[in-house]
Amino acid sequence: MKVLAAMSGGVDSAVAAARAVDAGHEVVGVHLALSRMPGTLRTGSRGCCTVEDAMDARRVADRLGIPFYVWDFSERFHGDVVQDFVDEYAAGRTPNPCLRCNERIKFEALLDRAIGLGFDRVVTGHYARVEHTADGPELHRAADWAKDQSYVLGVLTGAQLAHCWFPLADTPTKAAVRAEAAERGFLLAQKPDSHDICFIPDGDTRGFLAERLGAEPGEIVDRDGTVVGGHDGVHGYTVGQRRGLSLGVPSPDGRPRFVLEVKPSARQLVVGPKEALAVARLSGARISHAGTVHPALADGLEVDVQIRAHADPVPARARMEGDELVIEPAEPLSGVATGQSAVLYLGTRVLGQCTIDRTESADVRAA
Repeated sequence: MKVLAAMSGGVDSAVAAARAVDAGHEVVGVHLALSRMPGTLRTGSRGCCTVEDAMDARRVADRLGIPFYVWDFSERFHGDVVQDFVDEYAAGRTPNPCLRCNERIKFEALLDRAIGLGFDRVVTGHYARVEHTADGPELHRAADWAKDQSYVLGVLTGAQLAHCWFPLADTPTKAAVRAEAAERGFLLAQKPDSHDICFIPDGDTRGFLAERLGAEPGEIVDRDGTVVGGHDGVHGYTVGQRRGLSLGVPSPDGRPRFVLEVKPSARQLVVGPKEALAVARLSGARISHAGTVHPALADGLEVDVQIRAHADPVPARARMEGDELVIEPAEPLSGVATGQSAVLYLGTRVLGQCTIDRTESADVRAA
């Protein structure tokens, strides 16, 4: 089998590529240059896709004895991921750029080019599993739930999954991956994981957005419209946030307030008590199915839903209503923001996801 190994310069993708070589496949390594500043150096665990990462990936490829190339996807990455991130915040939504990168760069742009060049599979170091069944490919959680990345792969379609291979699927722990890398003589065996948004390596998301969207001061209001404070730009806030709110009027009961809604057009933040963050229903029209569409979704299906990469899945009922996927959790979810992805699971299997367009508060529904 002819395999293209996407090599980020991290330990996971290095071991994944090595396992593909061990399996006897014809493997070619490729590093994606995504930064518009190719001379950028990595600092600790901040950022990725830097010149240092490219060099680390090349050293691994040399040790494995496989061809290695660098593909420049920086323009597409800027438009499809970075600009999308800015636009979503400008519209008052909270996007997940890693999920968008997987959707539009690693498993669309990269996969399309790989197939066009005659490769059968694209290998990455993601912790997830593809199972090939009689009904088509299915996406499942990895063995190590602590490192499971199926949430950020929930945007993949069945056609894309048919060409994906995740060799780390059954690896019990990240420690085992590092130990294997060390045994293979990879110098990056103890390289730290990247924990930040790769295009905001200093971690200052508010500053990054302010630089691109400018400062537009506005009001912070209570749910009844009473002005209780001010802000220097709604893009610096997200639903569920408590810290960083400049409130001049205390709540009547003395309890802390949280951001309930972001209104860019009115330049307003709506705040309220923590219980108002509880969401009883959410829906979205931007839907993808990770393989064959489950037939029971037409009438309603008992599933688990996950709304963040590191959140626990919770029981819910999901169904299609026209062009929308509607999800009603068994217990209200806290702090759900539009722009997030709601990924559906049936056991370990990922059914698909929707980008959340609307939410319905539990206390409003009960009123």
